[in-house]
Amino acid sequence: MCGRAAVLAAFARRPGDIQRLFYTPALRPEAGAICATLARLRRPYREVETAELARIAGTPHHGGIVAIAAQRRLPPLPVPLPAALRAAPVLPVLDGVGNPHNLGAIARSAAFFGCIGMVLSGDPRQAGLGEAAFRTAEGGLEALSLYTAADLPAALRGIGDAVLTVAAVATGGVAPEALPRDRPIALVLGNEEQGLGAATAGSCAARVTLPGSGRVESLNVSVAAAVLIHALGRRG
Repeated sequence: MCGRAAVLAAFARRPGDIQRLFYTPALRPEAGAICATLARLRRPYREVETAELARIAGTPHHGGIVAIAAQRRLPPLPVPLPAALRAAPVLPVLDGVGNPHNLGAIARSAAFFGCIGMVLSGDPRQAGLGEAAFRTAEGGLEALSLYTAADLPAALRGIGDAVLTVAAVATGGVAPEALPRDRPIALVLGNEEQGLGAATAGSCAARVTLPGSGRVESLNVSVAAAVLIHALGRRG
């Protein structure tokens, strides 16, 4: 994972997962605490120049610090949802969102607007937790409890009446303010090109659409997610 926010957030929440660290001289103050922990664990860390860090990271967008960490394991989504996941007004659910930058941007917005968790479906198009997602999330992925749902339609049907399952669709849904305000919302967002599949959308109790000017067809999924999370989180 690359970038100051991503690396520091991972270290703050799961320091034992950090396996190696590389950083430029400019990031020495931020790297100090991580280096001390790695030294105690007898794990390697090294200060390097910018060009070498780009080679190590495989990208020039490294932000001056790169950590190699244990892969974060995501548990299956509990059904029905436990009280902890129902504590926030909105639970984003991603179904086939294939661009890792969109995944990271949605996580960043979700954390910013107070979401507690996020769900990734078992759709083979769904992006995973790679470098681009962590970098774009700016620490947001570490702030969320993450879950998987191999069979998302079944999981949505099993969530129960305590949560309103809502499919985000480009057309044909109600405006955010028209949704019931008596319970948390599981907001289901689909693939960038094809949207939500029929089985997933059909498993949701409601559909929501952002009204626009009509000058363009739709919003990028990460932008739509941010607007919807904000609107639905403030509807009470």
